[in-house]
Amino acid sequence: MIDVCDIQVMKPLLQEQGFHFSKAKGQNFLIAPWVPKTIAQEAGVDASAGVLEIGPGVGPLTQQLCLRAGKVCAVELDRRLEPILQKTVGEFRNLEILWDDVLKLDIPTLITEKFPGLRPMACANLPYYITSPILTALLEAECFQSVTVMVQKEVAQRIAAAPGSENYGAFTVFCQYYAQPKLLFDVPAHCFLPQPKVTSAVVQLVVRQERPWVIPDEKLFFRTVRASFAMRRKKLSNGLAAAFPELGKDGAREVILAAGLPENIRGEDLGIPEFARIAEEIGRWCGA
Repeated sequence: MIDVCDIQVMKPLLQEQGFHFSKAKGQNFLIAPWVPKTIAQEAGVDASAGVLEIGPGVGPLTQQLCLRAGKVCAVELDRRLEPILQKTVGEFRNLEILWDDVLKLDIPTLITEKFPGLRPMACANLPYYITSPILTALLEAECFQSVTVMVQKEVAQRIAAAPGSENYGAFTVFCQYYAQPKLLFDVPAHCFLPQPKVTSAVVQLVVRQERPWVIPDEKLFFRTVRASFAMRRKKLSNGLAAAFPELGKDGAREVILAAGLPENIRGEDLGIPEFARIAEEIGRWCGA
């Protein structure tokens, strides 16, 4: 098996194929072998798992997943990587590579077709510029047991943030609505070539099989959440009144009080149960 984290091994191969990493695609060369190995271990990948990998690159994480999983399906957009991946992971019979854009795929259908009888999981080293759309797609698919990703540390902290903290926001609530996040470990910039300007981190999202809240209207719930963070540091009533003009400031105050919350509360201090109550009261108000 080719050591894809050894630049002395990979440099001639990349030169042979005329491959250059694309800044626009957020491509960085992982040169620390402990990172992909630890991701695969911490993700809990074993022979009972079917793993969807997004963006295998030259294959460091792909190798480690294939050594453990029942099957790996890797989705890669950059077709220039095909001859390189043929050499680095072509030996694995439990690997299938799809040359496509994961955001254009029907993920639930893909998982059903590729992983019958296996525990579906997702693993990825996500490019910084497209982290949120891909995580959104993976969580909304509601077909994985867990999603383990390497992202910018700031994003990982935002995903796992608690109400009232500076990193807490609408994306936090979205992720925690679908899953329970766990920060696993940091990945320093020197583990990559070229070195990014920020530290990365690996976060695991264990997908909720049951949610401890009753939220009949998800669309209204997430609209309420976005409105609550639209005017940070200001009272929740301001954001609600702006996002729901039919409420007005008086209606926004009444909704907040009806949800059993203080009139001067701020959105960043609320958890999912409180957002659920507010959304329910807005639904009652607008339906009255």
